[in-house]
Amino acid sequence: MRIGIDLGGTKIEGIVLAGDGAELARERVATPQDDYQATLAAIVELVAVLERSAAQACSVGVGMPGSRSRATGLVKNSNSVCLNGTPLYRDLESMLGRDVRFANDADCFALSEATDGAAADAAVVFGVIIGTGTGGGIVVSGKPVSGPDGIAGEWGHNPLPWPQEGELPGPECYCGLSGCIETWLSGPGLVRDHFHAHGVSMQPVSIAQRAESGDAKSRQSMARYSDRMARALATVINVIDPDVIVLGGGVSNIASLYRDVPALWGQYVFSDSVETRLVPAMHGDASGVRGAAWLWPG
Repeated sequence: MRIGIDLGGTKIEGIVLAGDGAELARERVATPQDDYQATLAAIVELVAVLERSAAQACSVGVGMPGSRSRATGLVKNSNSVCLNGTPLYRDLESMLGRDVRFANDADCFALSEATDGAAADAAVVFGVIIGTGTGGGIVVSGKPVSGPDGIAGEWGHNPLPWPQEGELPGPECYCGLSGCIETWLSGPGLVRDHFHAHGVSMQPVSIAQRAESGDAKSRQSMARYSDRMARALATVINVIDPDVIVLGGGVSNIASLYRDVPALWGQYVFSDSVETRLVPAMHGDASGVRGAAWLWPG
């Protein structure tokens, strides 16, 4: 059996999967804030609870924000900043007394959907999590691709392509640059854009609902957003030509994206036709923790 751990900024979720992907147990605890040692202890205790439910020792995979630095072996690029610069991988393996597999949370999301989700059995899958941030992961032939620098799929920290009037230099990003895709396509990015254009603060799903109901201002905001997503995903198609692009995170619940973005991206993709499919995640919020479990193949 496999245990998957999804280490998030506010919660740590764990799951036990049987060999056929059936969920046997699930537990969730709050993430200790700004406390590395307490975070380690919480993960170890969660694994113990899950193994008691499974009545056996299990393999353990962990999905987390950020990645392992190949230069130092320490955590880098995590928005849970207390993890940055720590030997999380070594410490957790030592405390659990076994090998543990780790991957970026977006990689785990993509792996879950490529294994038994919305992109099951597709050869090349690009998974995108669009919520408070914007992350991406690549799975090829059922295996996540991390790359020599551990940043494969970091789509959100590239500039918005084919910038239009008013899009330069773009909003400042926490990474230190401006105009990153994340600043435009994250949930807060859509909220900011709508407020900047119309002086009204609304959540992304509300903007989309009002747009579908015919509200002119909301329709304008969603049109800008859909075109920006089409441009941003067109660059992914131009580079890796995935069979399927799967969307997850809160913004993925906007149904119109699956209609409007593919209708727009053809003008940006370097091809006479686009066969790539854009689909919502099948496993929803559970994709990250399921993908962590699937880091150990059968």
